Amino acid sequence: MQWNYGDLLDVIGRAVPPESPAFVHGERRILWGDASRRMNNLARALIARGAKPGDKVAFYLRNGTDYSESIGACLRARLTHVNINYRYKPDEVRYILDNSDAQAIIFGSEFRETVAQIRDALPNLKTFIEVGSDIAPFAENYETLAQEGDGSPLGIKRSPDDMIFVYTGGTTGMPKGVMWRHGDLANLWHARLERTTGVAVPDSIEKFAAMLAMAPARACALPACPLMHGTGFMTALVALITGGTIVTVDNLNFDPHAIWAAVEKNRVASMAIVGDPFAKPLLRALEESPGRYDLSSLMSMTSSGAMWSVEVKRGLIKHIPQLTLTDSFASTEAMGMGNSIMTKDGEMQTAAFTLMENTIVIDEHDKRVPAGSGKAGLVALAGPLPAGYYKDPEKTARTFRTIGNVRYSIPGDWARVEADGTITLLGRGSNCINTAGEKVYPEEVEEALKTHPAVEDALVLGVPDETWGQAVTGVVKLANGAYFDEAGLREHVRAKLAGYKTPKRIVEATISLRAPNGKADYKSASEFARRSLGIGA
Repeated sequence: MQWNYGDLLDVIGRAVPPESPAFVHGERRILWGDASRRMNNLARALIARGAKPGDKVAFYLRNGTDYSESIGACLRARLTHVNINYRYKPDEVRYILDNSDAQAIIFGSEFRETVAQIRDALPNLKTFIEVGSDIAPFAENYETLAQEGDGSPLGIKRSPDDMIFVYTGGTTGMPKGVMWRHGDLANLWHARLERTTGVAVPDSIEKFAAMLAMAPARACALPACPLMHGTGFMTALVALITGGTIVTVDNLNFDPHAIWAAVEKNRVASMAIVGDPFAKPLLRALEESPGRYDLSSLMSMTSSGAMWSVEVKRGLIKHIPQLTLTDSFASTEAMGMGNSIMTKDGEMQTAAFTLMENTIVIDEHDKRVPAGSGKAGLVALAGPLPAGYYKDPEKTARTFRTIGNVRYSIPGDWARVEADGTITLLGRGSNCINTAGEKVYPEEVEEALKTHPAVEDALVLGVPDETWGQAVTGVVKLANGAYFDEAGLREHVRAKLAGYKTPKRIVEATISLRAPNGKADYKSASEFARRSLGIGA
């Protein structure tokens, strides 16, 4: 079924009761009746300012109703979403805007100085829309554009070939724009819906909307991670196109107590996080104040993009026993490679996943790795896939390859296939450490370090070494009140893993190990480790 999300949003917008909440951010609530009108007004304003089907609209925003609302406006206007990490410096923001050929940018007032600094270097960027009250002379007021107009449907013909872009974080080079066709993304979503609910997706948008209209309640989702991150964006997108409610928290920094308060207040049913960097603080907040929050509405928590340890999952279920925890093995380029589902009735170990039906593990000769062989291979996903990377045919050819007449996405994740067919995720090959000829996957060592009670978070990387080529090196963030004992931490890892995987050195971090989306910041950690150890580049 080749659907377009703008068409779907039009129909869903008419089917959802107008008094049902669409977007909630702190104390602000926008109901579906108003949301549909505002999205149409904003879409029409973008078109009136020269945006044509396929043009790119950059989002330089924190979480808020404006981000979610602008996604809907772009879907309806046949415009392409482009995400910008709000932590980027001016040159990094300029790179995204230039690389994406953005025609318009929607930005928060706090980022005005950066936009003003780089806008003259971006001749393709024609429209500047600012979210705030005191608007720059070169920009237009977002709220004015959303309010002006009659909110009537645009009445335009859309295509399943319309695109959605999600820029990767650039952990292995400059950020790349992953291009998803609406039709392919919709088919992927349909398969997931049928697999998780057991209900067949109707063969038309109208029938699907009618089915949703009969549902006893609208889904209420809270992306705890930034919407500019793929996990947060996809969570919001699904809630939007099913007529649900997107709840975001009005805090500049991650506040787990604010998250739990928002779950209680809005009766949130599902939450999206990015592994332990989010789950650990959330669990700590529950342990600080057991029983403080009514979390009886929360039925599911989903993570993607970072390791989620079984010990933390166990703790969350202790406080929220009805919870289903889904650890999704996925990336922007390959959504749905595998998952690990945990409830109070059963658990899976850290980094252990069940492969989805279109996923295989291959060796360097593109042959399947036998189960139970102990060999590591690359994970490859078939099925609905992105069209590729924007303006990067070489990277597209390396990641999206045809094997046996089947097109696969192979983003670089290494795994071992166990005898029962499950996999143990080892990590990205780009981060693999070669120490005296042995391969060490950082994630495996990181998880061993994080099982030590003194360690809050850890990253592991290779630094140049005359003896080993690369020396396995750990950078750890200590738990509150913990004492740094390098020798003790090394012995802890040695007791769990092969000796060659034990870090030669471990340093205590005085920097953040994570980007705001929760993903590992290996570049900063590597620079910090080298400085701390007096090692040159």
